[in-house]
Amino acid sequence: MRAWPVTLTCGEVGLRPLRQADARRWREVRRRNAEWLRPWEATLPMEGLTTGEVVPTYSMMVRRLRREAREGRMLPWALTHKGDLVGQVTVGGISWGSLRSAHIGYWIDQDVAGRGITPTGVALALDYCLEDLKLHRIEINIRPENAASLRVVEKLGLRLEGDRTSYLHIDGEWRDHLVFVAMAGEVPPSFVSRISDSPR
Repeated sequence: MRAWPVTLTCGEVGLRPLRQADARRWREVRRRNAEWLRPWEATLPMEGLTTGEVVPTYSMMVRRLRREAREGRMLPWALTHKGDLVGQVTVGGISWGSLRSAHIGYWIDQDVAGRGITPTGVALALDYCLEDLKLHRIEINIRPENAASLRVVEKLGLRLEGDRTSYLHIDGEWRDHLVFVAMAGEVPPSFVSRISDSPR
């Protein structure tokens, strides 16, 4: 098993650890895509906020993600295309022991969406989690209205397992999600190969 930090590539698409040096580029991409990403991004419910709670800076976020990665609970990757940061793929909620599971979340710059970058990045993450880490089950949870994300799991051939009512606080409300699963023993030898062989 490759220890964190781990960098993965497939052609012009890569996953590498987020860096403090990415701050300017990350903020610029997020700023340009704020409205496009808003309907799909997790938010904090107002009733859950505590007095004096601080919204993390980019630097604070990267330090927290690195700590979680070193402790084996998360894999926070920058999604790159031709070496440029264009999004993020994060494997979170990693559980070991008898469960051996995790979930994957992702976002991408609208300017490069629809070019197969996200499916390739997610395929790299899935292969690493299932083959290198030997996790048993990976979930991707998607709002039913998110057509772009649904295309990602369709290209990857993930199995629709069911739905979760009011699963995650998104854009100010508790939103329903569909649950897609990749499970060891049910998956192809390589998700990257599946993406490479499929039409864009």
